[in-house]
Amino acid sequence: MYEDQTFEEIMERMLDRIPDTMDKREGSVIYDALAPAAFELQNAYIELDYIINQTFADTAEREYLVRRAAERGLVPYPATKASLKAETAPASLQIPIGSRFSLNELNYVITSKIQNGEYVVQCETEGTIGNEFLGYLIPIDYIAGLESIEMTEVLIPGEDEEDTEDFRERYFDSFDTKPYGGNKKDYREKVNAIAGVGSTKVIPVWNGGGTVLLIILDASYGKASSTLINTVQEEVDPTQTGSGDGIAPIGHVVTVRTADETTINISTHITFQEGYTWEGMEETIKDCVEAYLLEIRTNWANETQSVVRTAQIDTRILNIEGVVDISNTKINGTAGNLVLDAYAIPKMGVITNV
Repeated sequence: MYEDQTFEEIMERMLDRIPDTMDKREGSVIYDALAPAAFELQNAYIELDYIINQTFADTAEREYLVRRAAERGLVPYPATKASLKAETAPASLQIPIGSRFSLNELNYVITSKIQNGEYVVQCETEGTIGNEFLGYLIPIDYIAGLESIEMTEVLIPGEDEEDTEDFRERYFDSFDTKPYGGNKKDYREKVNAIAGVGSTKVIPVWNGGGTVLLIILDASYGKASSTLINTVQEEVDPTQTGSGDGIAPIGHVVTVRTADETTINISTHITFQEGYTWEGMEETIKDCVEAYLLEIRTNWANETQSVVRTAQIDTRILNIEGVVDISNTKINGTAGNLVLDAYAIPKMGVITNV
């Protein structure tokens, strides 16, 4: 707003007020007397411009956006810790709850027992880094009789603290429809705030009056584990009797499920530049398509139906360095777009160059 209020502009205005009969050249007594004041005024305008930007939510930096959003009762979703399944040998050995283990640079702690030989372990470090590693754990404290313990599955993904731009969007969304008393927005906001949940699709009256179906994805926008589904069910409606014992209002019977996965197998014909081959580019191309499918999953909750488009696949692959041309792209054997069921998300399968 005050970008034009530079030192030179301020000095020019100040010197214009001095009669031309006096020496106003740079280095003169008048110029040197005015220059420090002009410099301080320039700094004041810079600070004023900064203050104005921090006043409004569309331009505020994170600190001031959080303070602005707090006036509407909104705070960024905090970082959460990943929970994973660990399998032990021998299965009959009882591992004490609270036992600690390490893998790479991360530490983990057993929080509960699933059944003999299976435990829930939680990463002690918050964030998505806790989702990245599976494999054999090393006990921090000696456990007599333990032969091995291996993490095999992410049950509830860890999440990083909510991104600034995502939080800004959520702040502005709060002005559109007011979450109240179990309406769709109320369910979405409260369920998405549960650790490990990435998005939620709300289907009201799906099985008669008073029934609500929640379809959830995990924090990685993939199919939710049974552990995460049960966690959300306990938070929202543990008894499923409409008693109002959870987040759901009295009279709502809520069922929590996850989306079905549709495997996406792609065949296409790609022409490469000299020096590039399918063998050398296969992983890059697969990562490119997987990124596109992730975009679909990320926006899944906002769409009635998701569509995997051949044109999008072609365009994204063509943008990869080394690719000259692409043709005859098919999704699951069909030369055309794939329209998914309302409850389905795309999962990367195989991609072949024919």
